[in-house]
This record gives sequence, structure tokens and C-alpha cells, in this order.
Amino acid sequence: MLGGTTLVFAGLFLAIVFLLKAIKVVPQGYIYTVERFGRYTHSLTPGLGIITPFVDRIGAKVSVMETVLDVPSQEVITRDNAMVTVDGVIFYQVLDAAKATYEVGNLQLAVLNLVMTNVRTVMGSMDLDELLSQRDSINARLLNVVDEATHPWGLKVTRIEIKDIAPPKDIVDSMARQMKAEREKRANILEAEGFRQSAILAAEGKKQAAILEAEGRREAAYRDAEARERQAEAEAKATQVVSDAIAGGNVQALNYFVATKYVEALQAVASAPNQKLVLMPLEASSVIGALGGISEIAREAFGGGGSGGGAPAPVRRTSATVPPVSRGE
Repeated sequence: MLGGTTLVFAGLFLAIVFLLKAIKVVPQGYIYTVERFGRYTHSLTPGLGIITPFVDRIGAKVSVMETVLDVPSQEVITRDNAMVTVDGVIFYQVLDAAKATYEVGNLQLAVLNLVMTNVRTVMGSMDLDELLSQRDSINARLLNVVDEATHPWGLKVTRIEIKDIAPPKDIVDSMARQMKAEREKRANILEAEGFRQSAILAAEGKKQAAILEAEGRREAAYRDAEARERQAEAEAKATQVVSDAIAGGNVQALNYFVATKYVEALQAVASAPNQKLVLMPLEASSVIGALGGISEIAREAFGGGGSGGGAPAPVRRTSATVPPVSRGE
């Protein structure tokens, strides 16, 4: 009886151990490789997996999540013999757990060495200026080379980024001086261009002002000439009217014309700015005679001979002698 109970407990124990050895739970993001007597047979995906106890065993637990590795700093000599310090970062993901486990001994070390070697190869074939200005091109070239090299290992390199490129201090100082000189050059060019544009605009303004002034003088001269022409036409017409009146026997028109010119001459003499004192002996009879002639012409033109209808009063004719004019300074 005791021996049968012992066998039952031993059988239960062996069954429990067998189940524990046979059932494997694989977490999300991992793949387990299964080996039978040391040889790879298959892989267990996330979830519940069953293997043959005491025959099969778990070979490796491989993460299939995207992994990030820091590329340590290293010195690189460029094509123009400038030494720079470079570091970076790499992102990769395992696509085939069996290849990542059995095709390479130390996966992370292999990836790091491969990236560092290709960094020196790619960046060493470029000048320093290209190195500092073409990071995207460097990253793309490194990604293509490393991804192709790691494909037999069951990896997919998703991204390689160069984090820092540090030239020596003397080169940094030279670059700073060069940048300062370039900026000063551009500033001087812009300043000179501003002065040039300002001078051009000022000259253009003077030109336009001169053109407008010349046009103003031309217009004023045209107006003056037109006014003189109108005045000459009026004087000519007045002279023609007086001539026609004289030719018709009307002597009063001549008296009116002479009196008008006489009065204008006196006005010009009186308004001269360089005259201090003017002594002009005037003959009253001459002035009265001239005024009489003017009134006679007005009467004939507007009154038709007066309101009484009689004959016009005779006009006393006097000698129209022009008195001498003495000018005193």
C-alpha cells in the first residue's frame, strides 16, 4: 500500500516537471530559438509554446524590438588632412532570430565595429567643408552600406545619425575668422550698394527736377510770348482804328491817341525807382485840349451828340506842344 502511494506521488511529480519543461511562455517583443541536442530546430513566437522536455531546450532569447546603440567617439582624418572627432547613433531591428543568433557571435559588437569602420571610410573620403555641410548625405551613405552588410545577420538597420562632428580648436578659430570676414565682406557690399542706389536716386531726382524746371520755363516763355503777341495785336488794332479815324477826317481820334501815350509816359517817369525829384512844367492849355479831345470822342461814341440834339460845341484847338522834362538825381 505504501509502495503504491509512493509511485503515485512520483508519477505526479514527474508529470508536473514534464509540463514545466514542455510549456514555455514567450513575452511580446521576443523570439526564442529551440535547439534539439544542440541543433537549431525552430523558433517560438510570443505566446504559449510547447517543446519536448529533456530533448529540446531554449537556445537564445532574441529581442525583435528596435534597438538603439551609441557609436563611441573616434577620430577621423578627412581628405584634406583635417582631423575631426565624430560620434553617432544607430537604430536596428532583428528580423530573423535564427540568423541573428547563429550567423554572428556578438551581434552588438559586430554592428558597432561595422558602423565605426564605415564612418571612417565614408567621412575620410570627404573634405572638411563637405563633412560639415552634408550630414544628410553622410547618414544616407552609411545607412546603405551598413544595412547591406548586416543583411546576412537577419538585421534591418533603420537609421544611422551622426550626432557630433568636432574639428580641432585651431580649425574652429580659422573657420570663425573666415565667417567673420565673409560677413564683413557682405556687409561692405551691401553698404556700397546702398550708397550707389542712393546716389542714383539722388541723380534721378535732380534730373527730374531739372526737366520739370525747364518745362516750367518753357511754358512760362510760351505764355509770355503769347501775352506779348496779344498785346501787340491789341496795339496794332488800336493803331489801325486810329489810322482809320484819321483817314476819315476825325482829328479827335489823333488827339485821344496822343493824350493816352502822353499820360502813359508821365506815369512811367513818375514810377521810375531811380528818381528822387521830378520837375515838369506843364502847360494847362495842352492838357485841357487833350482832355477835351477825349471827351469829344466819348460823346460821339456814346451820346450821339448830347441830350439837347443840338450841334456839338466847338472844341478849342491849342498847340499840343510837349513841355520839356528836367530830371534831377
